[in-house]
Amino acid sequence: MANRLITYRAAILEALFEEMRRDGNVVVMGEDVGAAGGVFKQTEGLFAAFGPHRVIDTPISEPGAFGMAVGAAMTGLRPVFEVMFGDFMTLVMDQLVNQAAKLRYMSNGAVGAPLVLRTTMGVGANLGPQHSQGFCAWGAHVPGLKIVVPATPADAKGLYKSAIRDNDPVLIFEDRSLYNATGPVPDGEILIPLGKAAITRPGRDITLIGI
Repeated sequence: MANRLITYRAAILEALFEEMRRDGNVVVMGEDVGAAGGVFKQTEGLFAAFGPHRVIDTPISEPGAFGMAVGAAMTGLRPVFEVMFGDFMTLVMDQLVNQAAKLRYMSNGAVGAPLVLRTTMGVGANLGPQHSQGFCAWGAHVPGLKIVVPATPADAKGLYKSAIRDNDPVLIFEDRSLYNATGPVPDGEILIPLGKAAITRPGRDITLIGI
């Protein structure tokens, strides 16, 4: 497959378009994700392509809206729910931690919550102390949740597609400072397995692990 240079934002959008075309159960939900195209234009074009039944603008009520996403996931849809800023994850923690993360355990495998919660993190742009935090470590301490923090456009596309296809809840944290960063992304299908480290430089003496 040939590589193209595209932005981190474009790689995420490409993954969303491809997965929504592939699977009619994939829906996008969140504040301003529809006609507005997202506060950082990270859902641009989805509303025009798939319409209001699959790209759903929710009320400004993160707990209620995410609760609907959990219910939708339990009944067969695959929601990609956007929390506009990672700081607002505090508003959905009950539904996320006490419900979505535990459904497969509580039902003995009969019911899961195949959903993606996507959100942003990072400093800069004068967004203040309530819009600049990164809570990815929180989710890593909750059994039943998987955490994704893409570093490159190729990572973003491949991990997004795998997260959407996963049968359990996945949290994706997008660093806003990377949206316009460019990098090589292969044409066609690209899936990067969740939970497997990318070894960028093999060695014998020291192991460095990071995000």
